[in-house]
Amino acid sequence: MTSIETLFSMTGKIAVVTGAGTGMGKQFANTLAKAGAKVACVARNGSRLEQVVAAIRDAGGEAMAIVGDVGDKQAIESVFDAVEKTLGRANVLVHCAAQADFGLFPNIEDDTWDNLVNVNLSGTLRLCRSFSRRLIAANEPGTIVVVTSITGDRVLGGMPVYSTLKAATNQLTKAMARDMFGHHIRVNALAPGYFATEMSSGLFDSPGGKVLIEQHPLKRLGNVAELEGPLLLLASDASCHMNGSIVTVDAGHSIALA
Repeated sequence: MTSIETLFSMTGKIAVVTGAGTGMGKQFANTLAKAGAKVACVARNGSRLEQVVAAIRDAGGEAMAIVGDVGDKQAIESVFDAVEKTLGRANVLVHCAAQADFGLFPNIEDDTWDNLVNVNLSGTLRLCRSFSRRLIAANEPGTIVVVTSITGDRVLGGMPVYSTLKAATNQLTKAMARDMFGHHIRVNALAPGYFATEMSSGLFDSPGGKVLIEQHPLKRLGNVAELEGPLLLLASDASCHMNGSIVTVDAGHSIALA
């Protein structure tokens, strides 16, 4: 019988984690490293990345920092080039990088829409495409975990663009999974509910945000450490029979509001 440690082991895996400077991405980079993966941490803020990488190394893990913007077409290829040069070919991609909008629909400006589409949707497609193409060319298997949100199914007031793009990302996840059947590249999504992160603090610290927390089944925000188990499930071989799945982690929030 396979032990739990072996089942969820990331030993031998080379993982790229985007948005790794803060929040969920930072947590996931540490989680994967503790499980045995070599981790390439990607984000726009170099100083924060260096702190994340230093912490991983201090704990005995192996990691590298890559400053890059998933909204930049050229930067995406440079990221994977750097990973291959230093760690080897990536076979796990955990895509956390995203930007959020706060405002009502009539107030959406074209620049806001265009920027978020480029980062949250087009960037996701380009990143996953580059990762997949390299594995296909090498005839090697791989795993993609895209971080979406429960707002992909349930619209959160005041975030119309973000909610729309998370819904599109859910559908893109399923489409990618279907097209990767024959290449042994699995694509799944992790859809967290309300979690305490730097990006969400502006919303949940507001009076309206506190009302949202009161509607939560646990009357509190989730801690990103509570996503470690679901992330390891999807990133490791433990989920070898999962493909095209959207795994919701929200303490039952979605069904409580149904």
